[in-house]
Amino acid sequence: MRKLMIPVVVIFIALLLMSMFVVKEGERGIVVRFGRILKDNNTEVARIYEPGLHFKVPVFDRVHDLDARIQTMDDQADRFLTAEKKDVIIDTYVKWRIKDFGKYYLATGGGNTSTAETLLKRKVVDSLRAEIGAKEIKQIVSGKDSGANAAKDKSDVAQTKAAQAAQAALDVIEGVVPVKEVEGQRDQIMEDVLNETRDSAKDLGIEVVDFRIKKINLPDEISESIYRRMRAERESVARSYRSQGRQRAEELRARSELEVATILSEAKRKAQVIRGDADAKAAEIYSKAYSQNPEFYSFWRSLKAYEKSFNSKNDVLVVDPNNEFFKYMNHSELKAN
Repeated sequence: MRKLMIPVVVIFIALLLMSMFVVKEGERGIVVRFGRILKDNNTEVARIYEPGLHFKVPVFDRVHDLDARIQTMDDQADRFLTAEKKDVIIDTYVKWRIKDFGKYYLATGGGNTSTAETLLKRKVVDSLRAEIGAKEIKQIVSGKDSGANAAKDKSDVAQTKAAQAAQAALDVIEGVVPVKEVEGQRDQIMEDVLNETRDSAKDLGIEVVDFRIKKINLPDEISESIYRRMRAERESVARSYRSQGRQRAEELRARSELEVATILSEAKRKAQVIRGDADAKAAEIYSKAYSQNPEFYSFWRSLKAYEKSFNSKNDVLVVDPNNEFFKYMNHSELKAN
């Protein structure tokens, strides 16, 4: 009897262990029995197992764990055609989570995340393609209030920069300056795609939490020509600035030269006036001195003339001794005799 009890106890423990399962935090569990999802009593709603310890029927029941957290679908960018028949490359991302676990399990072939994202991406792309096809590129690349949105969400900063770059590139391609600014509808496009995708994703048991356009680019095959045209436009603007700078420099140079000539002319005029006044003053002083003692003044002038005439020993002067030039010398000899 004891020998029989040991196998029974072992089998009981094994069945007990096989009947227990644990659902981790952040996940939900569903049980499939004979290929059918277990549902709550008298309802068509799948039985969902919350995180914790649960029990199942050994061997016959299989547990499938499904991620209940918000997930991000960030796939590669796609090409879209605008209302103007222009190609744009748009990079997006989608935030989603499972809402109806039973429907999700059946729609994705056993809760396959890759299958779910493939089906969801198809719905998102179809909705976005319809929205982009009805809008002009100017409406796509800008929003109504990009500044406020940038303060609310960091991702909008990149969207705003991409919008500005794409807008500038578009103006270069078309070669015209817009007469009036077209109202941006990027925010409205994201909201419309989000609402449409939410409705269509209900068939998959998925709730779309958020949809955003990350980046808008032009195709690679025309980017180089755009850059060349933008470079040529910038060079033309630079040449215009240089020409205006040279013109301004010539004007400043001519004005400064005129000011310098005016200042020099005024200075020379004042110098001539001062020099004339000084000469007149000196002449007046000489005249007063001469009138006070003409004989002494004549004697002093003769001494100066003698000094200059006999300054060098090598000088030879041939004159008549009785000349007026030697008047004071002759007078001095008479007085000496």
